[in-house]
Amino acid sequence: MSEFVYLYRGGERPDSPQQGEQEMQKWVAWLKDLGEKGYIKDRGQPLDRTGKVVRGKQKIVTDGPYTESKDIVGGYTLIQAKDLVQAAELSKGCPIFDSGGLVEVRPVMEM
Repeated sequence: MSEFVYLYRGGERPDSPQQGEQEMQKWVAWLKDLGEKGYIKDRGQPLDRTGKVVRGKQKIVTDGPYTESKDIVGGYTLIQAKDLVQAAELSKGCPIFDSGGLVEVRPVMEM
């Protein structure tokens, strides 16, 4: 088994607390199912939309990230799968697709 990270990007925020709770229940159920099947290595955490960006040889610090909202990484999960094809297939159950978001599936390189 290899490790893969799911990076959750974009998606519309719920319009009400009730919709937020329904959305959260979908996420909990999906992650629970992956965990029970032995695919979850680290459930990860949601990420705040604020932060800092450090770049260049001068290591200049600016507010950020300033990207389009559809590109902001909202969270991550570390999973185990036999290959990238299986990891991508497992991501298809993610609730983020219901709100217009996407899952970036990336292999974790062994060092």
